[in-house]
Amino acid sequence: MVNKHTALKIRKVHRYLGLFIGVQFLMWTISGLYFSWTDIDDIHGDQFRNSHYQPKGFQNLISPSKLDVPKGIRTIEIRDIDNMPYYWINQNQLYNASNGELKKGITEREALYVANQFMDKSLKVIDVKLISEVDKKHEYRERLLPAYVMSYDNDEALKAYVSVNDGKFQTVRHRSWRWFDFLWMTHTMDYEGRDNFNTIVLRAFSILGLITVLSGFLLWYTSSPSIKKIIKMKKSE
Repeated sequence: MVNKHTALKIRKVHRYLGLFIGVQFLMWTISGLYFSWTDIDDIHGDQFRNSHYQPKGFQNLISPSKLDVPKGIRTIEIRDIDNMPYYWINQNQLYNASNGELKKGITEREALYVANQFMDKSLKVIDVKLISEVDKKHEYRERLLPAYVMSYDNDEALKAYVSVNDGKFQTVRHRSWRWFDFLWMTHTMDYEGRDNFNTIVLRAFSILGLITVLSGFLLWYTSSPSIKKIIKMKKSE
């Protein structure tokens, strides 16, 4: 059994470690509770989407082999933009699938058309903006830019994003998602990009958390009357 002086040191270390990382432990717990009690589909904004959406079918499309694509076609996708078919080639060029003309981005009206196909028909757009850059903390981070942002008349501060270059509906953002994003930041302790699990801060607090738990077990061992009684019994044998 450790002496009284050592036991006091252990108690002091445990107390100050608990005080130092207690707030982060609390945030880990709160964020974990939020994640486990929320529906991830609601966080993704599925309740605001058009659940009956079906891609439109087109006929009499030009053969992709007839397009003037430098270095050939590696990937191809079809887009419905304002009731017109387009090929998205090699993830960087948009061609009219009826006449083969190269299209340099979509207009605001075309972006609204795309958003209306994917969003619930009862939602009303109140504002449209064009963004060309965002920081690492932005809700539209790591997605194709520039993009149109459609804001809706909704209590959730609902926004939809459509990228300009490929005319693709990108994502939905709303208040619950933003809370999720904030709590995810506190959970991963990545205060820049949110999704890095290998930050020095997270590693440091994980180690300190482990030390705190172990010091708690050690503190119990050094101060437990039952343990002291058992040790005395063994010494007296």
